[in-house]
Amino acid sequence: MPSRRTTARDLAQIAIFAALIAALGLPGAISVGGLGVPITLQTLGVILAGGILGARKGGLAIVVFLVLTTAGLPLLAGGRGGLGVWTGPTAGYLIGWLPAVLLIGFLTARLLPSYPFWSGLIANLIGGVLVIHAFGVAVLTLRVGLGPALTGDLPFLPGDAVKALVATVVIKQVHRAYPGLIPLPATARSGRGPAA
Repeated sequence: MPSRRTTARDLAQIAIFAALIAALGLPGAISVGGLGVPITLQTLGVILAGGILGARKGGLAIVVFLVLTTAGLPLLAGGRGGLGVWTGPTAGYLIGWLPAVLLIGFLTARLLPSYPFWSGLIANLIGGVLVIHAFGVAVLTLRVGLGPALTGDLPFLPGDAVKALVATVVIKQVHRAYPGLIPLPATARSGRGPAA
């Protein structure tokens, strides 16, 4: 019986975060530069999924979101969806969402239960900015070349850094209020004893 409750709760959390990422696309997208890559709030949802749910559940939330988007639901900012999103200029950024969440979740599990703010911020900057932008630039480079891809990517960095900062504050408060959302690694559990 407890395992069914846990499974149902996990599925609910995965669905909620997939919906959160979709909802963060509702304000729309702001086009910057000529590459066709918009500024959206959905990266914030990606960072939150990894930092609050962890690598496994956060990764599944991203997979659910991307599968639904690929199937044609207009879940991306600006009402985009369908197979065409994988041939457009944002494809690399979307590909980067999954490794970003996995890395953020992995690092967050190692920062718990205390989740120091600056360490959390660094984890979110690495996963939510560096990883996503690395994939985005790599795919853009195939389309327009490295120089234009890097130049076109630069305007997004300050906004994504702010999203990582906001996400860190939220993640810290959520884990303080609801400890145990992300299971601690075995080494952390055994090393910290009752404090965990």
